[in-house]
Amino acid sequence: MHAVIADAKAHMQKAVEAAKREFASVRTGRASPALLERVTVDYYGVPTPITQVATVTVPDPRLLVIQPWDKSLLREIERAILKSELGLVPSNDGAVIRLPIPGLTGERRKELVRIVHRQAEDARVAVRNIRRDYKERIERMDKKGEMSEDEAHRAIEDLQKLTDQHIKEIDGLLAAKEREIMEV
Repeated sequence: MHAVIADAKAHMQKAVEAAKREFASVRTGRASPALLERVTVDYYGVPTPITQVATVTVPDPRLLVIQPWDKSLLREIERAILKSELGLVPSNDGAVIRLPIPGLTGERRKELVRIVHRQAEDARVAVRNIRRDYKERIERMDKKGEMSEDEAHRAIEDLQKLTDQHIKEIDGLLAAKEREIMEV
């Protein structure tokens, strides 16, 4: 029984970590290399995140500097950023790409809040799906006689507590990200 709960906890924690990564990729008014983690560039036929083919630095809060390890990737990186949903315009000087991060308009802030709310809901759904899968597993174990009815009931209660705890954590991350977006 404890192994099942521990396994469920590990899966739920991964869902929370995925939500953290999703939130980090949403652009606020501040520059962060995490913005580029989901932007991929064609590197010898393999879609590769920019952060794995270049050094990304933050010289000031409103600027990212991307220095590819292979200079031939400059154009590809520039194209990938323009095609991404970031809405940023890179400038290429032949050695590095400068990516200015403009301040957010009120309308853009509201749009970003909607995006992070959708990401948070996706994470909550993932946690609930994990709960459902493990609840079914516990019920099957109960029917097969691998655990007593009381153990199964306790395990399902523990599973619900875990679910509530992880959803609360996602809600906390959402609130923090929302404050960050709305901060002027």
